[in-house]
Amino acid sequence: MKQADYAKTLEWLKTNPSLDELCARFPEEWARVQQDISAIVERGVAEELKAYLERLSARTPQQNRDAALSQFVRSRMAHESVKKLCLSTLAADTGVKKGKLRFNWLNGFIAQRLLFARGLERKPVSLSWFRLLWPLVWQKKRLMPLVQPKGIYCFYSRELIEALAGMIESRNCLEIGAGDGTLTRFLKDSGVELTATDNHGWSQAVQYPEWVAKLDAREALAAYAPEVVICSWPPAQNDFERHVFDTPSVQLYIVIGSRHQFAFGNWKDYLRQSVFDLEEDKRLGALVLPPELEPAVYVFRRKLPASR
Repeated sequence: MKQADYAKTLEWLKTNPSLDELCARFPEEWARVQQDISAIVERGVAEELKAYLERLSARTPQQNRDAALSQFVRSRMAHESVKKLCLSTLAADTGVKKGKLRFNWLNGFIAQRLLFARGLERKPVSLSWFRLLWPLVWQKKRLMPLVQPKGIYCFYSRELIEALAGMIESRNCLEIGAGDGTLTRFLKDSGVELTATDNHGWSQAVQYPEWVAKLDAREALAAYAPEVVICSWPPAQNDFERHVFDTPSVQLYIVIGSRHQFAFGNWKDYLRQSVFDLEEDKRLGALVLPPELEPAVYVFRRKLPASR
């Protein structure tokens, strides 16, 4: 590939193209990924899939430019394919064999009143009401397949928002990968001063409010020099979280995700960095809804400088 074409391809990849767009532009890479994933799924060993994703994401020493680009594209394809595979598995698990997936009237009524203010606009969920009414919803497995295509990966309880506000306090806070800005909106309503940013790369699924600044994570971190950074469901094997660990002003980084590490975040960067202590906060994880997601909250705290 010529240098000019290579540079244009890199710029295009920074726009977060969809899986369909990647497949159309790189049909040979897609054929390899399809073959690999099909073989793994046929064998039915989940650990093989995790190892395959990790292998594609690993940096190969002494790899030439075109080979590195091909591997990066296949890694992006594989992670997006697994995400779609999980979503289709969830949908199949609902028991709906044909026709449009939807709630019946009662299940839809309860879910709407519990989780949404209007339409698909989320609201801070009352944990006490959730614990009372959620057991009455017998079509629970339909919820996430219905809302994930719109960029909704979880729901936030009031208690979670209060706990996060207590952790952030009056410090300068930045949300990266903010999507539709729901988490920032809830925290602002609780008195937290923070800025929501996103590269607006998922406009085909997410409606971005004007107040969600169109900045990628690197630009946002440089512009705002935050003390606290928060991110909800960062994409698996993303290339932007590493900039959080390289930003000197950051003292606290809070990640909302899953107990399943392959489903979100860049765990290689999480474990490679050495300036933050990492812990899973199970108390906070229990406040992310619904519990069927097996949500988790991970907290990175900057290590104190070694005393002389």
